[in-house]
Amino acid sequence: MVHTPLAVQKFVPGAPVPIGFPPPRQATVPGFCPKLTTSFSSVFGVKKTMSINGLAATKSHLSNNGSLVVVPGVTQSIKSDLERCQQPSNMFDRKFLNSSSTLVVPNGRQSSRHEHRPPLNSTITLIQATTHDSDRTLPHGNIPEEVHEDQYNQFSPTRKIIVVIILSYSAILGPISSTAILASVPEIARTFKTDADIITASNALYLASMGIAALLWGPLSQISGRRPILIASSILFFLFTVATALAPNLEAYFIFRICAAFQGTAFLVLGSATVGDIYEPMSRALPLGWVLSGSVTGPALGPVLGGIMATFRPWRYIFWLLAALNGFAAVLFMIFFPETISHKSNTHFRGKSLPQQTKQLWNHISPLRIARLVFSYPNIFLTSLTAGALVWNQYALLTPIRYVLNPRFHLESPIEAGLFYLGPGGGYIAGTFFGGRWADLVARKYTRIRNGRRIPEDRLRSCVSFILIAIPACILVYGWTVDKEVGGIPVPVVAMFLQGVATMFCFPSLNTYGLDVMQESGRSEEVVAANFVCRYMFAALGTGVVLPALKAMGVGWFSTISALFLIAVGGGLYLTAEYGPRWREAVDAKLQAKGEEKGREHASEHV
Repeated sequence: MVHTPLAVQKFVPGAPVPIGFPPPRQATVPGFCPKLTTSFSSVFGVKKTMSINGLAATKSHLSNNGSLVVVPGVTQSIKSDLERCQQPSNMFDRKFLNSSSTLVVPNGRQSSRHEHRPPLNSTITLIQATTHDSDRTLPHGNIPEEVHEDQYNQFSPTRKIIVVIILSYSAILGPISSTAILASVPEIARTFKTDADIITASNALYLASMGIAALLWGPLSQISGRRPILIASSILFFLFTVATALAPNLEAYFIFRICAAFQGTAFLVLGSATVGDIYEPMSRALPLGWVLSGSVTGPALGPVLGGIMATFRPWRYIFWLLAALNGFAAVLFMIFFPETISHKSNTHFRGKSLPQQTKQLWNHISPLRIARLVFSYPNIFLTSLTAGALVWNQYALLTPIRYVLNPRFHLESPIEAGLFYLGPGGGYIAGTFFGGRWADLVARKYTRIRNGRRIPEDRLRSCVSFILIAIPACILVYGWTVDKEVGGIPVPVVAMFLQGVATMFCFPSLNTYGLDVMQESGRSEEVVAANFVCRYMFAALGTGVVLPALKAMGVGWFSTISALFLIAVGGGLYLTAEYGPRWREAVDAKLQAKGEEKGREHASEHV
């Protein structure tokens, strides 16, 4: 048979439909069988978007409307034909028919992969591959990460719940350790014969270290898997927390805190990635909201826990308790946590020398990859900035409570100051029950409006009003009532509670967007890592500057600045929800053109 570009040859009803691919394109997909004969039956009775490395069907081989009428055929031919192909070097060969996340149903609309399939007399249209759910071309030479339906069915619902519970528990450990000492800062400063600003600076370094570590865990887990990284991180977190409890001087205290912080981010980054491994896109927001609720509730509950401990025991007992919690997480990962990643990227290291492997590893984990990603795509930059602004506001609120509210309400003991953290902490917990559901509800609403076409930016619409209006209003009420000493205790506590609820209506959308927006291009971990880097850098900045800023301008004006910052990034988030798909298309077109130009230059060098 002559190979013509994706030409569908003449066929007999009920027989397989042979699809040929031109020999020059075979080398671009390692391990791909040069000719695949398959058939479409009741299982694939849909208009299915398909392509191989950007190849498109030519209309000369199709009917007038660019499609073929497919009738019920032999269902077993798919399996037998695939088995006759050589074993692929990646998942692309075997799963390409299901690799796109877009289905085209008979009336011309598009739908998500899991929507009800149309009748058997549907048509199949061959078009170019897309990197996202919007209709745009995959950059030349970039084979997407395969997302097969079986990937989401590898674990039972009960097993998925167990995984989410373990991840939710472990994800709270790093953030809770970042603020557990806030109610005990004066006592720690006296122990090491320094002032409170120095101890607060150690907390800023802790948060900055969490942000830097976020660059490493995602790429490393693609090589070694999720489970080994999570086990190693939990054990090291336990050991460094024990070392912090035993720190003999301020220098050792700083070093062990920073080392512990590097481990704490692994639970957050890999928790997000694991949810993406086992849950379908339209069902992720709720489990992801629970997993990452620890990143928000932990900082609020940490001072409560620390205040209780510091009231009745020396501050070192706080770290002994944290060490016990970390040790329990290590046991859970070793006994109950499965490997969830469907395929690893360690094939690039086989058959190479140690220097080559080292160079390959550095290219894989290089922070420059994430930096280029963030500054190339405006939508990723603005969503990461929004997440950073929310965390800035959170730590700027939580860090100075003992220094702001204790004098205002004449409180003295650590436990009294710690109880104030129950306001925002209760709001974060309450918002967890509703934030994820709200994000899924809004995403489904806009999917229905588009007749089944799903766009990742739809999730962002669920949190725009909270960032633009609700959270800034709560910040202003809290700041000025405390500054002017009006409203007593109830007003700031209620304002902090409502702010916590509103915050948890934002993070599920931002978290899920990071997973969805570049999943099919295989860069979800990089987007999530960029998000957490931005979060914890802003958290470190907020922790470091809040006390000097409050002394210089007062809590009222500082709260006003924080509110204006949130309004500004909220405007950017609104623009992302409206124009994000266009931005992505423009960037991808630019990258594709650049790749084609490099390809031509490379070809000319070999002529």
